[in-house]
Amino acid sequence: MRKISLEQRIIESVVELLRISETRLPIDIIESLKKAYNEETETLAKTQLKAILDNIKYASEKNIPICQDTGLITFYVKLGDEFPIRSKLNSLLIEAVKRATEEVPLRPNAVNPWTGKNSGDNTGEYIPYIHYELVPGDSLEISVMPKGGGSSYVAKLYSIPPAEKVKGLKKAVINAVYDAGPKPCPPIIVGVGVGGTEDLAMILAKKALLRPINIRNEDENIAKLEEELLGLLNSLEIGAMGFGGKTTVLGVNIEWAHRHPATFLVGIAIGCWAMRRGTLIIHKDGSAEIISHGVKIQ
Repeated sequence: MRKISLEQRIIESVVELLRISETRLPIDIIESLKKAYNEETETLAKTQLKAILDNIKYASEKNIPICQDTGLITFYVKLGDEFPIRSKLNSLLIEAVKRATEEVPLRPNAVNPWTGKNSGDNTGEYIPYIHYELVPGDSLEISVMPKGGGSSYVAKLYSIPPAEKVKGLKKAVINAVYDAGPKPCPPIIVGVGVGGTEDLAMILAKKALLRPINIRNEDENIAKLEEELLGLLNSLEIGAMGFGGKTTVLGVNIEWAHRHPATFLVGIAIGCWAMRRGTLIIHKDGSAEIISHGVKIQ
């Protein structure tokens, strides 16, 4: 391992995290897409799934982004109590995004909502957005989600009558996916956030997309609901890229929070088939590994 400062190690490691996240899909997504391809009987849908799998293979081999829309970047940071760098993390992550934009490269996607001016480096007001969680230990864990505009365009927040509870939740999720149709480039992954406040419901919905789709919620009843919703959504037969077929949704992940008695909020975040995510761990001695993809940082 090269002897560099811990600050420089963080920047370089996050640049590599972004590079790998943009050029290689997590194995759970790839395996699910392969399964969808093998089980598909509709010719047009099967052709689209084959093109998707070829795209994934080519991007990994050539080390180029999977999609031309390299997304707007969100970080989820777990900061250990004893990790030596704290207040500087924001500036280090921003610098890493700027470098990754040039080096990967990433398409500049951060646009001023009032003037339409592009910042040119994927940074700007509140962007990249960074969620922090304080945890025990002396390491730093950084997860990244570069999320494309097509999938974010169809996000939904529902406030349903509390008396409807799970029945209303199911209706909201089905309506959201039906309304989205082919726009988010299916097969998609659906993140559902239940309860809390209106902002928290959406945070949980998006955070749910970080969980591998082959891992169910630890609550048995919620796990069953995830499976039920997966079946219901695939019965819509929107199919790959909207061409019909058996697989519209690859997975449904639910996260939840306690709610006010007068509210039942349901946030829905949708990830396209290119559900890019990655997780990096950096120890205080500077050693680092991208654990989501099994890559050690040299």
